[in-house]
Amino acid sequence: MKNQYNDLIPRLLQGETRAAARLISLAENDIKAAESIIKAIYKYTGNAYILGITGAPGSGKSTFISTLIDKLTGKENKIGIICVDPSSPLTGGALLGDRIRMKQHFSSDNVFIRSMANRGQLGGLSRATEDVIKILDAYGCNIIIVETVGVGQSEVDIFKSAHTVLVLLVPGLGDDIQTIKAGIMEITDIFVVNKMDLPGADKKIAEIIQMLELNMNYKYNSEDINENFSKTTQWTPEIIKTNSITGENFNKLLDKIEKHRKFLNNNNVLESYLKGRIKNETLQILKYKLTKKIENIFKENESIEKLVNQLMEKQISPYEMANLIILKFF
Repeated sequence: MKNQYNDLIPRLLQGETRAAARLISLAENDIKAAESIIKAIYKYTGNAYILGITGAPGSGKSTFISTLIDKLTGKENKIGIICVDPSSPLTGGALLGDRIRMKQHFSSDNVFIRSMANRGQLGGLSRATEDVIKILDAYGCNIIIVETVGVGQSEVDIFKSAHTVLVLLVPGLGDDIQTIKAGIMEITDIFVVNKMDLPGADKKIAEIIQMLELNMNYKYNSEDINENFSKTTQWTPEIIKTNSITGENFNKLLDKIEKHRKFLNNNNVLESYLKGRIKNETLQILKYKLTKKIENIFKENESIEKLVNQLMEKQISPYEMANLIILKFF
């Protein structure tokens, strides 16, 4: 496998699509492979601008991204798209159908589209999302778009990976309550009211403005890891209406994205954000590796069964069992 990496990585750095696709598959399927790949390409990363696209199911994320690609490709950009789909809790499979709506871009030399399953990971992304971002970055993409599983109450991990986060809302979809979730309000850089031709688009904008004003009256306790991702309190989220079918207002949307990009660069926000992103990524890797180690201990160690029996007989509590495992194996 080492020789395979040595062969693929130079080809990746030269912009070969097959090498990028193969390395992404290797990184996605095996964390040890991901470790070797990222170690080899890390110094070539950090050049891409990352856009996060999230929104409730039915908000038109995939069609929106397809139209956004149309607007971006005319600017001589090399674009990478990562579409994260939910995995079945029963079979582990995923449809990976998001890119069907982007089929007109399949033959584009400067567009790379990759669908991936979240494999049960919460937060709206998958374990390998950060690795795939880095591979596409080294591949030469200067813009990387990440479409999440879909926004809910906790699917907000995208703001730890993206420079600019766009949240899509749709008039009449019944997702009004989602706009008042504290986490959603904090991660959003640009609110996009998609499907603006539907009745209620202006009402939706009024609701967002009301929620933003309400949100500013609260001070959040940021004593956990998320404090590293509070990009700035000076940026007020932009709001725009779009129509993904006709492309209406997409040029104005690009202006707002560029405005946020300049804001990050001109206000010394980017460096602290990147430091926070590095800390979070390291923490996620540690969690994954430790979780796998503990799972293997549960499968292979007979003494775990004794602890389970003691727990069933009420001789110890679940917390005591956890502490005993930590003392015994760590």
